[in-house]
Amino acid sequence: MSALPRASALAPFQVRSFRFQWPADLATSFAFEMETLILGWYVLVETQSVFMLTVFASLLYVGTLLAPMFGVMGDRIGHRNLLSAMRGIYATCALTLMIFAYTGVLSPVHVLIIAAIMGLVRPSDIGMRAALVGETMPTERLVGAMGIQRTTQDTAKIAGALTGAGLVAFLGIGPAYTVVASLYAISVVLTLKAGSARPAHLPEPGASVSPWRDLKIGIAYVWNTPHLLAVMCLAFLLNLTAFPLMNGLLPYVVKEVYGAGQTTLGYMAAGAALGALTSSIMISRFGHSIRPARTMIFGAVTWYAALILFAHTPNPHWGGLVLTFAGFAHSVSQVPMAAMLLRNSDSQYRGRIMGIRMLAIYGNMPGLLLSGPLIAHFGYPVTATLYCVFALTFILLIVVHWRAHLWRLDAPSNTR
Repeated sequence: MSALPRASALAPFQVRSFRFQWPADLATSFAFEMETLILGWYVLVETQSVFMLTVFASLLYVGTLLAPMFGVMGDRIGHRNLLSAMRGIYATCALTLMIFAYTGVLSPVHVLIIAAIMGLVRPSDIGMRAALVGETMPTERLVGAMGIQRTTQDTAKIAGALTGAGLVAFLGIGPAYTVVASLYAISVVLTLKAGSARPAHLPEPGASVSPWRDLKIGIAYVWNTPHLLAVMCLAFLLNLTAFPLMNGLLPYVVKEVYGAGQTTLGYMAAGAALGALTSSIMISRFGHSIRPARTMIFGAVTWYAALILFAHTPNPHWGGLVLTFAGFAHSVSQVPMAAMLLRNSDSQYRGRIMGIRMLAIYGNMPGLLLSGPLIAHFGYPVTATLYCVFALTFILLIVVHWRAHLWRLDAPSNTR
C-alpha cells in the first residue's frame, strides 16, 4: 500500500490489525444496536411498562462494576484474546434467544435473564476495543484511528436501527435474531485475526500475581493523574444524565410522547447515529489539528443544549432533526475523550484505564432507574431539562477545578 499523508483518514488502515479489527467491531456494533432496539421494544410492548423498559436497559450495564477487572485481564492475557472470548459469549446468548423465539417460548423473563448475562460482559467491549487500537496504532495516528473506530458504532446505529426494526416488523423476532447471532459469530472470527495473541507488556519476573493488586495500581494511577481523573468524572456525568435521555428512554419518547411506532423509533435512532457518524468522519480526517480536551468539553455542552431542545420539540420530524444534531455533538465529545485517555497515559495501563473508563457507564443505571418515577410524576420534558441543567452545572465545576489540565492550550491533553 502506498504511503498516505499523516492527515489522511485512511492512514490507520495501513496497520494490519486495524484492517481486521474495524470490520469485527462493525459486526459487533451492528448486533448490539439491533439487539437493544428489538428487545427494548419487545419488553415495552409485552409489559406495557416504562419501568420494565428502564429495568431492561439497566440490566445491559449490570457488569459495569466488572469493567476494571476486564481491563486487568486484557493487560495480562492480551486485549485480542479477551475481546474474542467476550464476543463468543455474545454469540452464545444470541443463539439462545434465537432458539427461544423459534420455539415460541420467549417471554420478557427470558429476555431480562439474557440481558443480565450479556450485561456482565457487554459494558467492557468498547473499552477493550479502544485499548486494542491503542496497542496496535502509532501515536501520531491515534486520534484519527479513534475517529474511524467510532464510525463502527455510528454506522451500526443507523443500519442496525433500521434493519432491526424492519426485520422484526416483516419477518418476526426469530429471523431477526438469526441475523444478530450471525453477526456475533463473524465478529469472533475477525477479532481472532487482529492484534497479537501475546500481551503487549509481559509481567516482569517476580511481579505481582494478584489481579486485585494490578487493579489497585491502575486506580491509583488514574487518581493521581489529574487529566485522567477529570475525564473519568466527566464520563460518569455523561452516562448518568445524557445517555439515558438519548438511548434508554428513546422508545418511551417515540411511543408515549410522539405516539408513533417501531419504524419511527428506528428512524430517530438512525438520525442520531447519522449525526454522530458525520462527526466521527470529520474527526478522523482533521483529528491531527484539534485540541482534544477543549473539543471534548465543547461537544459535551453542545450535546446537553441539543437534548434540552429535543425534550421540548413536540413534532417527531423536527425532533428527529434535533436528535441528529445531538448525535453530532455526542461524537464530538466522545472521540477526543477516548483518544486523550490512550495518548496521554502509560501504555502498560491502557487496559485498566479503559476498564475504569467503562466503569463510568454505571451512571446509566441510576440515571435510568431514577428517570422512571420522575417521568411518571413530572413528564419527560421537565425530567430531561432537570437532567441537563444539573449536568451543565457540574461540567462548569469540572472545568474550573481542572482548568490547568483541561483548558490551557499548553496542557498535554490539548496537544495537537
